[in-house]
Amino acid sequence: MSFGEFPDQVMPVQLLQRSLARGRLGHAYLFTGAQMGVLEAMAGTLAKTVNCASPTRASANGPAVDCCDQCASCRKINSANHADIQWVRPESKSRVVTIEQIRELLQTVHLKPTEAACKVGIIVAADRLNVQAANAFLKTLEEPPAKSILILLSTEPQRLLETILSRCLRLNFAGEGAAQYYEHEEAWLKIFADIVGDGKGGLLRRYRLLDVVLRRLGELKAGIEQTLTARSPLERFDDLEPKLREKWEDELAAAIEADYRRQRGELLLGIQLWLRDVWLQVVRAPAEVATFPNLSQATRAVAGRIARREATKNLRALDELLRLLNSNVQEALALEVGLLKVHL
Repeated sequence: MSFGEFPDQVMPVQLLQRSLARGRLGHAYLFTGAQMGVLEAMAGTLAKTVNCASPTRASANGPAVDCCDQCASCRKINSANHADIQWVRPESKSRVVTIEQIRELLQTVHLKPTEAACKVGIIVAADRLNVQAANAFLKTLEEPPAKSILILLSTEPQRLLETILSRCLRLNFAGEGAAQYYEHEEAWLKIFADIVGDGKGGLLRRYRLLDVVLRRLGELKAGIEQTLTARSPLERFDDLEPKLREKWEDELAAAIEADYRRQRGELLLGIQLWLRDVWLQVVRAPAEVATFPNLSQATRAVAGRIARREATKNLRALDELLRLLNSNVQEALALEVGLLKVHL
């Protein structure tokens, strides 16, 4: 497949092609989305594009921005038979990516390309990296050798170590199930979108949005705490050894935090998908590609007030916010700064 065969991925494809055209492609990417098949196809297309013998170019003599999908290099990558393109998948009995697999990948990446212009390492289900494998991967992920690209794929990025997340450029790819996935949040998202859409209040409106987000996050965390506490063995046993009680308390706190981070990420990704709808409206994309058609009134209102450049910056602002929240930052402050960057 070529980039032109991903009509549902307009925004991330455009961002990738812009980086290719400017010669500023990242050295490490994290591709996230609801469907692993889409992520694998997109990673393969990027690998083909940087190594294609007859690519589509940004200008007559400019950089490649898409693959031909027909040349020998493209055909080898399609058949997973290219010496310089290495795929890593969970293979052990416990379905994790092991340190042995990562060592093999690193050894290959550090060798000069055999026949390609650029070596590419692709880790499928990167959230299945075990701790040893992830730690062994960090240094190379931060500073890969020249003429190499590392691409991590995950449908559950909240399970990745923060040290991994912080070293990758993240691109979110909406799948066919995205709208249904966020259906349970659409009622809340409508409140958010309607505040943005009414165009009133200036700076005060932004703090209204912050309040709406923080209140929703508070509700999510309270629900998580109630559910997981009820399931904890701490609720079933009163007379526990101090060390065992401490162990279970730590496990409960970790489980609550992990689930909260996951649901927080889903909530913010829902906002980003709606801002993607705004971007699609600005660039006059077909209405049927919108993730939230029921929010079209607010979508049109915002799209009518901002330019294409501002709509694109909004998506980047949410990407940056999602990355920040996966590091050790103060949540409310990160949300405040992130929402102040959004063009309304």
